[in-house]
Amino acid sequence: MAQEKKQVEQHELGERCMDHIHSIMHLYRSKQYALLKDQAFELSHMEFKALNYFWYHPNTTQKDLVKHSGRDKSQLARLITGLKDKGLVLTTTDPEDRRVVRISLSPEGEQIHEEVKQLGKSLSMQAVAGLSVQESQTLQQLLSKIRSNLTD
Repeated sequence: MAQEKKQVEQHELGERCMDHIHSIMHLYRSKQYALLKDQAFELSHMEFKALNYFWYHPNTTQKDLVKHSGRDKSQLARLITGLKDKGLVLTTTDPEDRRVVRISLSPEGEQIHEEVKQLGKSLSMQAVAGLSVQESQTLQQLLSKIRSNLTD
């Protein structure tokens, strides 16, 4: 009976923990979206995530982004077309396989990416304000364990 009660308590604690993580990410994304809107970048969260991916992986393909994000191929095709129409990404045909289109940030895309990254840094600092270095490190370790548990 005591073992069963302990399992119920752990389950409830786990649910509350995941609710907090979800709530924090919702607040973070909401504030991030407001900052993007205030700066007149007209970028959605997914558009910024795609820009970020292309920044870290220049000359990559839509197929690579699909694999990385787990998003629908047609959804990402529309997203990439929108970024291209805004002048934020450039596409080139792969010289070795003309069927493959490579995607990179345009100079304007790189500039906006850098500005949005700076906004993100400010927001991240706001999120952990008041935590000591040790608390931040402990939080990061605990969140890494949770992520690992979910990826196994």
